[in-house]
Amino acid sequence: MARRPLILVSPSIEKRGVEFHDLSASLSVKYDFAVLQGGGIPLTAPATIDRAVLAEAVRSVDGVMLTGGDDINSDLYDPKLPRKIRRTVDQTPDGGGRDLRELILIEEVFQQQKPLLAICRGHQLLNVAFGGQLIADIRQQVPKALNHQRLDLAGELVHEAALTPGSLLAKICGKRILGVNSSHHQAVQTASDPLVATAISPDGLVEAMELKPQAGLRMPFMLSVQFHPERLTQKFTAHRAIFKAFVAACARNRQAKS
Repeated sequence: MARRPLILVSPSIEKRGVEFHDLSASLSVKYDFAVLQGGGIPLTAPATIDRAVLAEAVRSVDGVMLTGGDDINSDLYDPKLPRKIRRTVDQTPDGGGRDLRELILIEEVFQQQKPLLAICRGHQLLNVAFGGQLIADIRQQVPKALNHQRLDLAGELVHEAALTPGSLLAKICGKRILGVNSSHHQAVQTASDPLVATAISPDGLVEAMELKPQAGLRMPFMLSVQFHPERLTQKFTAHRAIFKAFVAACARNRQAKS
């Protein structure tokens, strides 16, 4: 029997953990459940910025998943962000270590040609990794936007997203319109080359990105989403399908390289 694909999952960092109140790695069990439901085995990425260690971690697994959490350091995408907006940006409690760690993971994923699924914060950081900008605070910078901070409905569909026909996400979900949850106050401003937006919310925000078909880069699987499909897999087959497709791509990529 073939082993299940191993998925490296990048955690958040908490200021005060359960054990001794130490700075702690934190990960919602929803991510683990979604990967397991998709047929994979989740492994938590090490809390280090040692490039050699992270490169070995990526080599040891069949795919990488970036998760949600704290805001990204605005200096990485807009050092001149106005002070009144900068005040709304939460800094990571590990002094930017998570930003650097995940930027290294992104670089390694592309170098090693491993499947990548990036969710919420991961979606935003992927854009930053390619030199893109973020909307640091939707309410201030997009006054007519929907309320995207519906933490009270984290496991429910709160708005729709229009999917690009023929895109990876549209093929996975089998839909042109996908209902999504929404629990973020930041967003991708514009998909940075070689990325392309493949899902758009009614107010124009980027809900998903993939590689441009004509881009020189080739990946076995690359999808980023602003919403949280891991919180919707129990109720909605389209969101469950995202993890099944990702894990299946991880299995195919491993077999192709073996």
